[in-house]
Amino acid sequence: MVFSSLLFTFIFLPLVTGLFYLSKEKYRNYVLLVASFLFYAYGEPEFVYVMLLSILINYCFALLVNRANTAGQKNQAKLCLFLDVALNLALLFVCKYLNFAISIENALFQKELPMADITLPIGISFFTFQALSYVIDVYYERVNVQKNPLYIALYISFFPQLIAGPIVRYHSIEEQITKRVYSVNKFGEGTQRFLLGFCKKILLSNHLAVVAEGIRGMDVHTASPSLLWLGSICYSLQIFYDFSGYSDMAIGLGKIFGFEFEENFNYPYISRSVTEFWRRWHISLGQWFRDYVYIPLGGSKVCVPRHILNLLIVWLLTGIWHGANYNFVVWGLIYFCLLVLEKYAVKPEQRKSRLLRILWQAVTLLCVNFAWVIFNSLHLKDGIRYCLAMIGYYHIPFEIMNEQLLKYMREYGFFLLAGLVFATPAAKKIGSVLSRNRMSAYAADLLLPICYGIAFLWAVSFLILGAHNPFIYFNF
Repeated sequence: MVFSSLLFTFIFLPLVTGLFYLSKEKYRNYVLLVASFLFYAYGEPEFVYVMLLSILINYCFALLVNRANTAGQKNQAKLCLFLDVALNLALLFVCKYLNFAISIENALFQKELPMADITLPIGISFFTFQALSYVIDVYYERVNVQKNPLYIALYISFFPQLIAGPIVRYHSIEEQITKRVYSVNKFGEGTQRFLLGFCKKILLSNHLAVVAEGIRGMDVHTASPSLLWLGSICYSLQIFYDFSGYSDMAIGLGKIFGFEFEENFNYPYISRSVTEFWRRWHISLGQWFRDYVYIPLGGSKVCVPRHILNLLIVWLLTGIWHGANYNFVVWGLIYFCLLVLEKYAVKPEQRKSRLLRILWQAVTLLCVNFAWVIFNSLHLKDGIRYCLAMIGYYHIPFEIMNEQLLKYMREYGFFLLAGLVFATPAAKKIGSVLSRNRMSAYAADLLLPICYGIAFLWAVSFLILGAHNPFIYFNF
C-alpha cells in the first residue's frame, strides 16, 4: 500500500485515524501497531514474517546486551551485539543480496549456480537499520532498553516511515512512545505536511517521471544530447520529489498521531559542495552511516590513508545499501572519489573567491546529475553510455529545437519549471517576507488552506485517472 493511493488516502488513513482518536490513550499504540502490520501485509502478507523475525531478534538481543552491561560483563555484551549485527545483516543479505552474490560468483568462476527464488521485502533496508541502531545504542547505553515487546514492534514497524524512511533513531522517540502531545494545531500541521508531500509526489514527481522514463528508453546512440540532458534533469527532480514527498507525508502522519520525526531533506540542490549535498539529502541515512560506521572507524581524526579508507568503506556500503546491482556500487564510488577530491584537492579554504565558490557549486550539481544517471540505469553499461551521449560522444548534434524535446516541454514544461522553483527556498522566502506584513499574513493564512485543497483535488484527479504512481525508494 502506498501513501499516494486512493485506498490509503480515503479508506485506510481515515479509518485508522478515527479509531486511534476514539480509543483510550492507553490503547492507541496498539491501534497503530495493528494498523502498521495490516499496512505492511497489504499485497505481500509473507513479508510480515520477515519483519516479525527482525523485531524478535533485536528485542531479545537488546535485553541480553542490557543484562550483560548491567552485570558489568562487557565482553558478553559485545558478543551479543556482534551476534545481533550478524543476524540482521544475514537476514538482509539473504533477502536482498544473495542473488547478486550468486551472479558475481557465476561471472568470476564460470559457474551456472541457479538464482534463489526470493522476493525483496519492501523497506527491509530501512527497518533493518532502525532495529540495528536501537541495539547498538542500548550497548553504548545511549538509550534505556525497552522491555515491552509491543513498543519495540511499534518502533520498527510504524507504518508512516516503515518502507521508505526517514530512518528514525530510537532515542528520538523513546519518550514519545509512551508520552506524546496531542493538539488540534499539531493535527493541522500534520495534515498540511501530508498534503504537501502528497502533491509533491503526484503533481511533480509522477509527471517528471513520464519524461525521464520516456527518454531513458531511447537509443542513446541516436538521441540528441539536449534531449538526454532534459531526461537526466527530470530524473534528478523526480527522485527528489518522490523521496522528499514520501518523507513529508511520513513526518505529517507522525504529527497526526502525536510523533515528531526529524527532517530528511533540506533543499539539497542548492548545495555548494558535495559534502553539503549529503548533509541535505536523505539526512537520516547520512547520519546513520556517520554515527554507526564512519565515526567508529575513526572518522577524519586519523592519518590521510586511513581517512580515505574510511570514506571508501562508508560510500561502498552506501551504494550497496541502495541496491544489489553494479550501478549502485559505482554510484557510491563516484561520491567517494568526489569527496576525496573535495577534501584533499579542492579544499574549502581554496574556494575563498566568489567565482570559485560558484564554479564548484556548478561542478557539484553537474556531478550529482551524472551520478543520478548511473543510479537510474538498469545496467551499469547503459548508464555509462547515457553519460557519454550527454557530452556528445556519439557525435549527435546538440539540437535545442529538437522536435521531441519541444513536445515534452509543451506537455510537461510547467511541471519542470515548478520542480526547479520548489527545489529552492524561493517560495519559503516569499512566504517569510509576506508574513512580516499583517495584512499579507492574514491573506496568506486565508488562502493557503484553499491552495492546498485545490492542489490536493488536482492530485487526486490524476489518481482517479490511473496516473503512473510508483515510489522509487520502495525498491530499497
